[in-house]
Amino acid sequence: MDRRNLLKIGVATVAGAVLLEGTAAGTGLPPVEGMRGDRRANELWYQLDEIALYHPSQEVRDAYAVLFPFIQQNAPEGLYEKWRALSLAPGYPGNYAEFVKPVEQPLRTLSALQLGNFDRFYRGDEAGLAGAFAAFGQGVLFDPRRAPVESEVHTMDGDPPNGYHFWHAVQRAQMLLDIDRRRWAAINPLLGFAWALQSIAKPDHRHVNPGLPREQVRAQARYWLPRSPRQLDRDFRSAPYPG
Repeated sequence: MDRRNLLKIGVATVAGAVLLEGTAAGTGLPPVEGMRGDRRANELWYQLDEIALYHPSQEVRDAYAVLFPFIQQNAPEGLYEKWRALSLAPGYPGNYAEFVKPVEQPLRTLSALQLGNFDRFYRGDEAGLAGAFAAFGQGVLFDPRRAPVESEVHTMDGDPPNGYHFWHAVQRAQMLLDIDRRRWAAINPLLGFAWALQSIAKPDHRHVNPGLPREQVRAQARYWLPRSPRQLDRDFRSAPYPG
């Protein structure tokens, strides 16, 4: 996927993909009683939680065992705050590449994990993946499979949702270490797109959300989808919401 190809999708296509009420028909996925929102997008985020959080492989657990102690020891205020400080320094981006070099292998493991999941559901479907990120940001993916212990809505946790900033710091590290660089440069605008939509929608994490008006989604797509990594760096220096 090339970042510029996202523009060829067409903003109307992206907005439409977000707001349609998906079904299991044609996806090869079984229906889930009580699920709302696009069936495939729900499954993308459900399975990402499965492999990254609830049932990670030994390889992924080993990556976490290196990555998180490194962050705790070397970025005590958090990876995002470390990235932000370095991104404002004259030596950026080289200083940040040097900082994350010791955890290159864990970052490679996580890149393969996440990209593999995106490809499982959206290989060759750039519009679909954009729609899945936008649906995630709006909180329109209601999935009852983890109730009542976990949130039923697939969206970024937290109020405000600081995970977008952490993920941007990770994606920039992967790009600067040349870990699937082109792919993360293409996905990075989708991350900003989802962040912006969630910042506006402020979805409920436990109940069905209505989604934003189509023109509002289109307006955000027009801004975010063309963004380069350097432009997104400027955007993500704003916290917790876009400036």
